[in-house]
Amino acid sequence: MDEQALMGLNPNADACYRQRALAYFEQLKESLDGWEVCAEALAKGVYSDDHVKFFCFQVLEHQIKFRHGSLTAAQQQLIRETLMKWLQAQLMNVHPEKPFIRNKAAQVLALTFVMEYLTLWPKFFFDILNLVGLNPNGVDIYLRTLMAIDAEVVDRDILHSPEETRRNTLIKDSMREQCIPALVESWFQILQTYQHTHSELTCQCLEVVGAFVSWIDLNLIANDRFVNLLLSHMSMEELREEACDCLFEIVNKGMDPVDKTKLVESLCQVLQSAGFFNIEQEEDVDFLAKFSRLANGMGQSLVLSWTKLSKMGDVKLSAETLRAVEAKVPLMLQLLIHEDDDISANIVGFCYDYLHVLKQLPALNEQQKSNVEAVMLAVMNKLKYDDEYNFENEGEDEAMFVEYRKQLKMLLDRLAQVSPELLLEAVHRVFNATMQNWQTVQFMEVEVAIRLLYMLGEALPASHGAHFSGDTTKTSTLQAMMRTLISCGVSEYQHSSVTLEFFETVVRYDKFFLVEPHHIPSVLMAFLDHRGLRHSSPKVRSRVAYLFSRFIKTLHKHMNAFIEDILGRIQDLLELAPPENGFLALLSSDDQLFMFETAGVLIVNGESPAERKQALMRSLLTPLMEAFRMLLAKMPQEVDEERQAALADCLSHAVGFASRTSKAFSNKQTVKQCGCSEVYLDCLQSFLPALSCPVQRGPLRSAVRSFLHRMIICLEEEVLPFIPAASQHMLKDCEPKDLQEFIPLISQITAKFKNQVSPFLQEIFMPLVMAIFETLSRPAEENDQTAALEKQMLRRSYFSFIQTIASSGMNEVMASQGAENIERVLFTIIQGAVDFPDPIAQKTCFIILSRLVELWGGKDGLVGFPDFIYKHIVPACFMAPLKPTFDLSDAQTVLTLSECTLTLHMIHLKRGPECIQFLQEYLPSLQVSPEITQELCQVVQQPDVKVLKNYMKVFFQQAKL
Repeated sequence: MDEQALMGLNPNADACYRQRALAYFEQLKESLDGWEVCAEALAKGVYSDDHVKFFCFQVLEHQIKFRHGSLTAAQQQLIRETLMKWLQAQLMNVHPEKPFIRNKAAQVLALTFVMEYLTLWPKFFFDILNLVGLNPNGVDIYLRTLMAIDAEVVDRDILHSPEETRRNTLIKDSMREQCIPALVESWFQILQTYQHTHSELTCQCLEVVGAFVSWIDLNLIANDRFVNLLLSHMSMEELREEACDCLFEIVNKGMDPVDKTKLVESLCQVLQSAGFFNIEQEEDVDFLAKFSRLANGMGQSLVLSWTKLSKMGDVKLSAETLRAVEAKVPLMLQLLIHEDDDISANIVGFCYDYLHVLKQLPALNEQQKSNVEAVMLAVMNKLKYDDEYNFENEGEDEAMFVEYRKQLKMLLDRLAQVSPELLLEAVHRVFNATMQNWQTVQFMEVEVAIRLLYMLGEALPASHGAHFSGDTTKTSTLQAMMRTLISCGVSEYQHSSVTLEFFETVVRYDKFFLVEPHHIPSVLMAFLDHRGLRHSSPKVRSRVAYLFSRFIKTLHKHMNAFIEDILGRIQDLLELAPPENGFLALLSSDDQLFMFETAGVLIVNGESPAERKQALMRSLLTPLMEAFRMLLAKMPQEVDEERQAALADCLSHAVGFASRTSKAFSNKQTVKQCGCSEVYLDCLQSFLPALSCPVQRGPLRSAVRSFLHRMIICLEEEVLPFIPAASQHMLKDCEPKDLQEFIPLISQITAKFKNQVSPFLQEIFMPLVMAIFETLSRPAEENDQTAALEKQMLRRSYFSFIQTIASSGMNEVMASQGAENIERVLFTIIQGAVDFPDPIAQKTCFIILSRLVELWGGKDGLVGFPDFIYKHIVPACFMAPLKPTFDLSDAQTVLTLSECTLTLHMIHLKRGPECIQFLQEYLPSLQVSPEITQELCQVVQQPDVKVLKNYMKVFFQQAKL
């Protein structure tokens, strides 16, 4: 072997050696007999370097995986001998190989097994067992090989081809017939031999049993001698967790419901008499987490048996199984309430299923009712935060608790389905008790009490949040709790989790204030003072800004008396934060967006006359315009790029804030009706100069473009005078992304104003098209994925722009561009339909062609267009689907074919018999037989286009065979 290349296998070797090693690896993999050198090195133990041994196994693995079929019988025999010799050498080793080498060897053995077991090596397991006996090094490789075989043949998480799945089924069937009893016997011997002396091997063996039990005969494992052995392991500290997992797999095995119940019951009996149900005496939480998973598996298995037996209508057996389920509830509750959340989380599945069983029963007996209450109390307790929870800097532990809380919420929702009255009553009780003494209670108690009230909102059904109408018990209880929440002063509690829960709940039940509006002022004050928007925690302020906007949106009709007071109190929160570093605003710019929207909603929905609304809107937006002008003037003088970016950021925020206020308008309250048109036109005048700013063009153009989109909706035709100049600026020196984002703006104007903007579109059409062509023709590096994607997106935008013009009935825009330009544009559409393998763009192109045929393809259409139809459009309808890249198994491509067919249909509608005559001459040039040509021509003449669509799909499928 190339010794210098082998030096490069060491991770610490120089780069040149590592390169050489990689090249050598490729060379050995590709050469027909290079692998034999590696096989010999392994069999004879030539190398002591771990990396070289690993390398040799990798070369061997490649041969088995990709070349096995082409090896001679002698070479296949050599592989088997190599592996067995290597394995034999392991038996003598004083120091076993490193785990990564043992794992790789096991993978290679497993691959060889998969390739040869059914044909060449049926004695695979017997050969290995005869060789290794109970030698610990040998047993280790044997067990690792079994786990590797499990990964190759059984593991359901690994995707297999249908061929592999068939092969795996055959392997399992053969193993069941030939060797499984011998394997099970070997496991028993290993467990018995090493349980006291070699815990690592014993645990490995238990893992193997757990993996294989799902598909072998359960009686081989679920018998006295095996189960007793497993139970004895449950009492050994080093084995108990793995033994638990093994029992879990046994319990989880799919089987007949009656047998499953018997199995679980006998296992439970043994575990209970061995004292495992006495949870409080067990201190090892890792073991308890595993035991909880086992208990969960047993419980869920019994529930599944009950469900099957109930469906079969077996009253006696299903009643027995239900009693078995109920008998596990005390254990379930002990685990659910355990202070360790992992232990509790592992039993939630059984708990959920048990509640589902109760939901299906006609009525609950006293014991079942008290079980429901016990689950309810457990959930309420476990929802509480603990002292260690870090609210300021949430890490992995906190994320896990949030996940666990979601599981508890599912239980609470299920409890509400089983017994809504009970849940409402329990929450009411806990809530009242806590709110009476909130000043002296720990934060987690207060938080959970409010949280429970919040959770009722989802647990108890109500359409569109109408919790305060309908069922009087429910509405009066919820109303009473809301009254208490607002009036007891708990919003003053000094902990951010309580504060947030207070505001979340107030907004969740905002409809309460429609019923009792006199509570609005006190809640408004909480939002506006140190409890809400002025809170010391940025996290609270940020969330409250969003919640406040929701609160105002729902209740804007009740805000008339407070509008100017609120606007005065939040004025400083509506200031544009200067781009100076180190300036700490109370709210981030994202949070301020909600504040501006809230201010807009208050002004627009107030009952004051239009002049007053205009004045308020002006005082809201003027500071933004002034700051914008001042910062924009600074921009060109700024040389430092970071400062430029900070200024651009600030300018974008100003435009974004102004834009956000306009969201308050609606069809009932338009900008015009509120007298605010002038204010927004002034904004436009202030913002548009940013388009010609020589630096930071990307972010500034993007911001102004978004504002224009909003103004087209809000100001309607009043915005039109600004469009030509804005467009001119945006077309100067633009990047593909700029153009791609500019086109939707022009399309929006086209679709909205149609003929009103026809003169402008006629003027801008060719400059825009030329800018697109120029950008698309720029050379890009071959492997530049980003540039290729940008061009693809720009091409799509260009075609959808042409589609908008064509479908808005504004053919004069294109018709007025002169014959040469029209032809140029038409060729790009033909090219888009045929040459680029992008079904989304191709579909758009065929929609355009179909529309143009409809507009210009008749008797009084565009001069010369019928000629273009036959020279280019008809051939495109055949050339595009015949391309090898046109994949008829792809849904998007099928839609393209549908549009292509509609184009052909439209040509026949417009040109009649002349079209059929052309097809009869054209199709033979594509090697279409006379019979098929006739057939296709007949189908094209059918009035029902569906017939043509189906025919064309089959036609192209046949043509591609």
